[in-house]
Amino acid sequence: MTREQELFIQRFLSELEEDNVAIFAGAGLSSSAGYVNWKELLRPLADELNLNIDEEHDLVGVAQYYLNENGRNRISQELMDEIASAKAPTINHDILSRLPIRSFWTTNYDKLIEKSLENVGKIVDVKYTNNHLALTKKKRDAVVYKMHGDIDHPDSAIITKDDYEKYALTMAPYITALSGDLVSKTFLFIGFSFTDPNLDYIMSRVRAYFKEHQRQHYCIFKKCVQSDYETVDEFNNATIKQGLVIKDLTRFQVKTLLVDEYSEITDILSRIERVYRRRTIFLSGSAHEFGGWSHSEVESFLCKLGSILIEKNYKISSGIGLGIGNAFITGAIQSIYGIHNGRVNDHLNMKPFPQFISDPKARKETWTKYRNEIIGSAGIALFFMGNKFVDGNVVLADGMKEEFNIARELGLAVIPIGCSGYMAKELWDIVMSDVSEYYDVSNSSLIDAINELGEEIDKPEQIISKVINVIDLMSKE
Repeated sequence: MTREQELFIQRFLSELEEDNVAIFAGAGLSSSAGYVNWKELLRPLADELNLNIDEEHDLVGVAQYYLNENGRNRISQELMDEIASAKAPTINHDILSRLPIRSFWTTNYDKLIEKSLENVGKIVDVKYTNNHLALTKKKRDAVVYKMHGDIDHPDSAIITKDDYEKYALTMAPYITALSGDLVSKTFLFIGFSFTDPNLDYIMSRVRAYFKEHQRQHYCIFKKCVQSDYETVDEFNNATIKQGLVIKDLTRFQVKTLLVDEYSEITDILSRIERVYRRRTIFLSGSAHEFGGWSHSEVESFLCKLGSILIEKNYKISSGIGLGIGNAFITGAIQSIYGIHNGRVNDHLNMKPFPQFISDPKARKETWTKYRNEIIGSAGIALFFMGNKFVDGNVVLADGMKEEFNIARELGLAVIPIGCSGYMAKELWDIVMSDVSEYYDVSNSSLIDAINELGEEIDKPEQIISKVINVIDLMSKE
């Protein structure tokens, strides 16, 4: 990662925490899923006009020429033929859908954004007509504004010069809505070339109103490389033009991130998701007995750990395990009220396991689904103690082992606190026997810190600083 990319990630994460992020998706986001770009979409129409589409730069004009000669029907049919086919969202769609982003804007006609959001269980409110803006879907998690229309209605898609020229009148509510988001949210423009006249008009209005007080936005461009061009002159011209475009975008407070390969965009988004998720800590633990420690010592440790994590601005997710969870969330709640003035739900995800399911099979299935949901909201999983009372005997908690496996499947960083004994000790032994399978072995500080969690101690409070140290190191990976 370059320094500019690292700075962007930190700024983006900060805005993400404050629910201030919006995405603007262009054709580039969909092209990697297999959809054609504008030039390829219009190629057969240009051929009918005896135009060489590769020599044309005003693609909106080409669509208008075809309309003038042949009417709208063939254009709508071409849209249906090329875009109506269902395709799977890309990995970039998937990452964005998992992040807590509530506003998506796009000039694309396809359904990849809403499909990716629905795939992760989110309720999506899709808007592509003026009347849609006046309606609100109940319990929506995200809004997708398709400012140029939807493939289900190709006859009304914004594609010709007539459509663009009338946009300020026919679609004025979208101009107002996007202007508002550009003022109040930090946008990431992805797969977008900034050649769309509607967006240029909207951003110019915002600039005229706010001048140097515009909000900071970001876009990602791939650097021009000679291998993408047939001649050196074409490459030089493209490089000069890209530099001029980047400079021009600063008028609208759009900062450009350059990547060498498109795969770097996925790397950046993956890093954002990983760091964001690792701000939420899941605690797996249960205890009927407490080994060489007293019940009160364990409760005091957990209470302080929960409090310190909140103080350090981590979020907590917990299933409130037997003998463990209550003390942990008590410390967290006290810290939330003392430091963050309440708003418990913003910092703490509490989901007690449903106990009164008489059928063992149904209970196990329900608990597995429950575990997946609560663990999936976190990025780091702590494992503490892990024992239970069964038929008069204290046994290792098999539920903790299941949670460990789920955490691994969902990509969480795992931290077994080996010195707490029981199942946590078994898990610590497993990870330390094959460290490279679980951690970045080049991070010697992290490996040493995890190793220390297996050292015997007299009282549980002695490991608070060690646990916090491991979490801090993991949150920066």
